Amino acid sequence: MDTDETLEMTDMSDVIDADAEVVVETKSTNAPVEAVEKTDDLSAELKNKDDTNGVDIFQWANQTDAVKNELRVEFFLFNKNYTPYTTTIADELDAQIKSLFLYDIINDVNLGAGTGLSVRDYELVEKEDNVLLRTDLPKVGRAETLIHLIEHERNDIVEFSEQEHEFKRIKGIVARFSRKDGTGVFYVIKQVSSGNTLAGATSWEFKEGTFKPFTPDFGWKVPSDNQVLIVDKDIFIFSQSKFERLFNYEFKKQLLADQKVTEIEKQYKLSFPEGLDLQSLVMEKKKIVNKLQKLEVGAITQEQAIDYADTMQLELMTDDEGRIIIMDGNDLDMFVNLINEDYITSELTGKRYEIKSKKLLGEPEGEPPRG
Repeated sequence: MDTDETLEMTDMSDVIDADAEVVVETKSTNAPVEAVEKTDDLSAELKNKDDTNGVDIFQWANQTDAVKNELRVEFFLFNKNYTPYTTTIADELDAQIKSLFLYDIINDVNLGAGTGLSVRDYELVEKEDNVLLRTDLPKVGRAETLIHLIEHERNDIVEFSEQEHEFKRIKGIVARFSRKDGTGVFYVIKQVSSGNTLAGATSWEFKEGTFKPFTPDFGWKVPSDNQVLIVDKDIFIFSQSKFERLFNYEFKKQLLADQKVTEIEKQYKLSFPEGLDLQSLVMEKKKIVNKLQKLEVGAITQEQAIDYADTMQLELMTDDEGRIIIMDGNDLDMFVNLINEDYITSELTGKRYEIKSKKLLGEPEGEPPRG
């Protein structure tokens, strides 16, 4: 296969065992990949008649099944910062690609059409049997950014290199499907787990009755389960837990965190650099989102927080108007820890500690200890 060619898909009769271990092989190429700017001519006719008002997933499955042998696919890896990388798939893997990334999705949807599968909004319902969750792509900022980079900034995407980028830092893989004329674009995304990788330096392969050194840089067992499908502006969630981990998106937690952010902004005077605000910083800090779930806003006043920081010898900054300055995520961590009383000084050793979790004790009985 030429490095600048898009993979041509094989017929389903050629598909082999989907659970076979697959070594993702990268090939060096300097050939530029042009972004596909054509619009999806299926978008207008794939509007869902259900209450989600998005893509009709059942019609999409039927139409895709009819043209599956005409589809091309490109692969992209992306890291924990959602930076995408191009990569090349060896010819020997052609027979597995559709089985691993497409056929089961089509089959699940078609089977669901006959068993009463319903499509419901991720933000409104809990995962139930025979329910396929979906959400809007613009709501999931990391996913939207990733797709935008692939579609509109293709020339800036570099090829993945194990030496430069390290596969252990990769978070997921994107299979971009399209027709030969560039229309009908959709994406199948799977999580890359370190538990499914084999490092060449510490692994053996068993071949012809003998253990031998594992010669590739690494091996990766492609997960065979359905995880995330993106069609037009709709994200279909086949695995809720993997979708949430892929894009760090937990709507219900984020919704409560948003409410806490509003309360904090009313209670405290804060100062941010130009272009930053409390909401955008919180969205990037999963630790803070989790902490905000149980935070009692206002229990510590602004003045108490500043004094508390001084007592704990923390570098909390304020401006001339007494506003607490938050320059980045580290300052945000400190501020939230202060208003959540997460710093203590040991009465025994005098050492200072940050509390990772705490449990409120009941009121003690009897007289307090005398000094």
